[in-house]
Amino acid sequence: MTFFTIIVRGLLRRPVRTGLTLVGISIGIAAVVALVGISRGFEQSWATGMKSRGTDIVVTNMGSTLTPKAFGIAVRDRIASLPNVVATCAIFVDLTSIEDSSMMVVSSREWGGFSWQNLKIVSGRMPTDAMEPAVVLGRTAAEVLKKKVGDLIQLEAKELSVVGIVDGGALVENGSVILSLPLFQEISGNEGKINVIDLRATPGMSEDNLKKLCVQINAVLPEARAMVAGEHLGSSQAYRFISAMSWGTSLLAVIVGVLGVMNTMLMTVFERKQEICILLAIGWKRARIIRMVLWESALLGLLGGIIGVIFGTAGVKLMEQLPSIRGMLEPDLSFGLMAVSVAIAIAVGVISGLYPAWRSSRLTPSFAMQG
Repeated sequence: MTFFTIIVRGLLRRPVRTGLTLVGISIGIAAVVALVGISRGFEQSWATGMKSRGTDIVVTNMGSTLTPKAFGIAVRDRIASLPNVVATCAIFVDLTSIEDSSMMVVSSREWGGFSWQNLKIVSGRMPTDAMEPAVVLGRTAAEVLKKKVGDLIQLEAKELSVVGIVDGGALVENGSVILSLPLFQEISGNEGKINVIDLRATPGMSEDNLKKLCVQINAVLPEARAMVAGEHLGSSQAYRFISAMSWGTSLLAVIVGVLGVMNTMLMTVFERKQEICILLAIGWKRARIIRMVLWESALLGLLGGIIGVIFGTAGVKLMEQLPSIRGMLEPDLSFGLMAVSVAIAIAVGVISGLYPAWRSSRLTPSFAMQG
């Protein structure tokens, strides 16, 4: 009988208890995969959207919400003349409910600005002018809202015509309702207000030079903050809070898994006292007994981690199809997150097995003669 065979036999001795322990670990790891993957993916989706628009720097005033605070459009004019600023596009972006969708990105863009250029017509056309009562929908937004070219869409208190379906090259773009900035300002009562400025810098600028340009912009803009595209969402207090809550909730679930594994291993040691003492009597070192218990708990963690990754991935895939968040979610289900999640599960197993392993090492061979 090999060392590994003894480990596996120890886990199979009480299959129901082992199975329940695996469920506890897998729930914790599934929470890590789902919650952390969603929060990371949300940030990555916005970064991809910026890249698809050809934006180098984003100027916003990110506060305690996921949408930036509004500021005057005159801010755009103060940075347009700075060195290395090639083009700017004023935007007002909002997250709001539209008809049957509880949350939808509304992206209103300066008429004629470069942020319209990445949109490729799938069907229909673009609006003819800045005040035409019309919108274009990203492909995913059109599916979620069940709209086609020629349909009407209710935005605030105004009905607008869907004149086109577009492909924006990124999930956030394809999940957006897109219209001209002056039209949205009028509908929403935000005349003269914007909350985002997309900025293109001189082609070929390095990231270090882009950051230096951000410093120059921030020196003349007390109302907002310039950041390299892709980094601005991470500066939001709301996003940091969501990210912290994701890890915090995952940690609580993992702690439950720790307690479950520790209980299982303590019960295993208690039930196998005589067996462990016999192993000591036939020459096993105490260090080997400790390794045996730790290997059993680590194997529990490994199996629970693999199951948890599968459950977490499946759960996120199902969530992606929910109408309320479809088009908003592109979770990070990378190999790196999977590997970290399984590593956490193994660590949970090892940590949980430390005390039971120590208890098992305190037994003496003479106990085998009892009973």
